[in-house]
Amino acid sequence: MLKPIIALCLLLIVCSLSFAQDMSKFLSLGDSYTYGESVPDSENLYVQLYEAINKAYTWTEPTDIDQTGWRTDDLLKAISEAKPDNNYDFATLLIGVNNQYQGRPFSQYENEFITLLDSAIFYAQNDPNRVFVLSIPDYYFTPFGQEQKGEWVSEELDTYNAYAKSICDSMQVSFIDITPISRRGIKEPKLVANDGLHPSGMQYKLWIEKLLKEMSRQGVL
Repeated sequence: MLKPIIALCLLLIVCSLSFAQDMSKFLSLGDSYTYGESVPDSENLYVQLYEAINKAYTWTEPTDIDQTGWRTDDLLKAISEAKPDNNYDFATLLIGVNNQYQGRPFSQYENEFITLLDSAIFYAQNDPNRVFVLSIPDYYFTPFGQEQKGEWVSEELDTYNAYAKSICDSMQVSFIDITPISRRGIKEPKLVANDGLHPSGMQYKLWIEKLLKEMSRQGVL
């Protein structure tokens, strides 16, 4: 009588291991814009993305390496310390605003963005088609930006984004331009979080809609 029970248990174990191996997972790399500063955890970028793609429990919870205030060098250090696996089904990258905000040399961003993009590709199974870079939002179009900064912010961020897009194009990586959405923040206050600076959950949802279309086009979903 014990043999059928043992066989059944072994079958269940094998099935569960097979299912675990089939689980898809993704990696999100960034700063406060990925972390979701000033929004509930359920409304940040990678959680909303996870909920949008999670069907029939086929996706594990995402791995995120992100924190408010991080520059490109901070993210590089954090990735080095975290040592993530290199078998993610896709990766997202959004970084650079703090380089600009803190007045770091643009050359720092130029050099370290390439390194970060190489890392993202490596962690996404060495497949550029599995990496999705989001443009830097324009914080000038927030209450904070209007009070503290000038139109030059937009010009500088355009330079950052143009450079990032050129690198992505050269490496055959998808570049998702969500900056125009962020520039609706003054006319559409609901797109800005309560801190008057960061994106709201509603704005993240609009970003994800654009991201999902590109992911579908690339065959990731």
